[in-house]
Parts: sequence; C-alpha cells; structure tokens
Amino acid sequence: MARQFDHMADVEAFVTIVDKGTISAAAVALGTTPSVLSRAVARLESRLGVQLLRRTTRRLSVTEAGTLYLEQARSAFGLIADAERAIQGRGGELSGTIRISAPTSYGHYRLPQLLRPFMEQHPKVVIELSITNRNVDLVDEGYDMAIRLGELADSGLVARRLDESPVCLVAAPGYLQRAGTPQDLEQLAAHACLPFTLPSTGRQAPWLLRVDGRDVDWLAPPRMRVADDVLGVVSMAQQGLGICQTYRFVVEERLRNGQLVEVLPALCDRSKPFSLIYAPHRRMSAACRALIDSLAPA
Repeated sequence: MARQFDHMADVEAFVTIVDKGTISAAAVALGTTPSVLSRAVARLESRLGVQLLRRTTRRLSVTEAGTLYLEQARSAFGLIADAERAIQGRGGELSGTIRISAPTSYGHYRLPQLLRPFMEQHPKVVIELSITNRNVDLVDEGYDMAIRLGELADSGLVARRLDESPVCLVAAPGYLQRAGTPQDLEQLAAHACLPFTLPSTGRQAPWLLRVDGRDVDWLAPPRMRVADDVLGVVSMAQQGLGICQTYRFVVEERLRNGQLVEVLPALCDRSKPFSLIYAPHRRMSAACRALIDSLAPA
C-alpha cells in the first residue's frame, strides 16, 4: 500500500521556494540544489494536475492555484509545528527553541538575570533573543513571546506583568560642576536635556515626573535628540553632555561608582511597567510554558 503523504518533501520545497523568492535561495536554505527543487515542484504539479509556479528566465511567480495551495500547505505545516511544540518536554527533559523579543534596556540590564536560572535548569532549551526597540509582530514574525514597556493596548494578546521599574534623572559629575545642579523644574528646563525619540511614533518620549503630588508627563526642551537606541541617552549623559531620564536598573551601578549622579530625585518618584506578552491561541511547547512561568509567575 502506497503511503498517502510521501510527497511532503515536495510540498516543503514548493513552500520554501515561494518564501525565499527564488529556487536558488530555497536550495541554500534546504541544503540541496536548484535542480532537485525544480524536479520536486514538477512532481507536485503533476500529482495535483495544476501549475503552481510560473518560471521565466527573469522572475518566478505563483499561479492562482498555487496561491490557494500555498495557504493550505502553510496551515498544515503550522499545525504540525504546533503539535510538536505541544508535546516537547512531556515526560522528559525540556528541549526545543524559544524565540523572544525584548527592548534594549530590559534586554541588556534585566532579562539576563531572569533567564539565567531557567537556562541552567534546562540546558537543552535554545533561546533565540532579539534585542530591539521595535515592536515585533509575534505571529507574523514567528516569535513565541515578547517583552513590552508601558501600559498595553487591548491587542488580544495575553500579558503578564514582569515588574514596575522606577525612573530617575541622572547626569555626569563633570556636567553638574560646569552647569550647576538644578533645584526645581524651572531650572531643569534651562539645562541640556537629552530626551529620546520613540521609534514607533517619531515623537519625543516625555519624562515621567511628579510635581506637587501630581504625575506630569513633561517634554524636556531638547539639547540633543537621541533616536533608535534608548541607551544612547545614558551614554551621552555619562560623557557630560547633559541630563537624561532612564530606568534606575540601567544606571544603579554607575550611580554607586560615581560615574553618574542622580538629579532632582523628588521629581522622579514614578515608574513604568514591563510585561511579557504572547498569543493566547498559539499552541505552546512545554519549554515555552515553563519559561513564561519562570519569568512571570501567575
């Protein structure tokens, strides 16, 4: 009796060719040759009785039938991947790969110490960590989870609070010796302020202050605008270029060793939350579920 799905390698070849854009690129990804993949697609088209790809010397395109088949094939492969994730680690040692996205500040200064116990306990689990200030699309980009800053909009994603992170204003001792130490908000406005430009909006991120018992989101008059990497404001401040606001966990060591000095602590009695998010409908591996429970216990 012939096997019903002995053509799955041909289906994988077709999907990979479309995803990579060329047969040559797909051959590199699958560790084979273009001629092997061309024959695989030809066999699949013969089996289905339709043309899936249009191939010319200059370009490759997907036919209408190919587009329909591609959607269903991707869905089928997704279900198989979900099934594998769902059973990985059951009744044995956890294994598999977990993809995480984290913002720069958290990825450098908080996440490593949170990941260490999990990675020591589960040596067969591989973590693929993307540290970026861009909000990735979990589903479309294939991430299992992400860490996000601030209050989250209702996106349909599950969110677990990691922590509340206090903010502070800091400057280098040399800068304060030259420019003086501000004593109130009015004096702060006259200093060289180093705000950050949010990559998601292109707008300046307000400084979180508390003035006379009220929370104030203050737009600091910029002496320099820093974009893309939020840790850049700390580097600029440490070199004596002005005052910045950042999370205390980023600068606590530099405050202890005197590289930076806290400014106007009474105005900075505020914090922002970090949360772990993931898609509720996606079947997660045992390793993913264990990491979520490790990072953000319910």
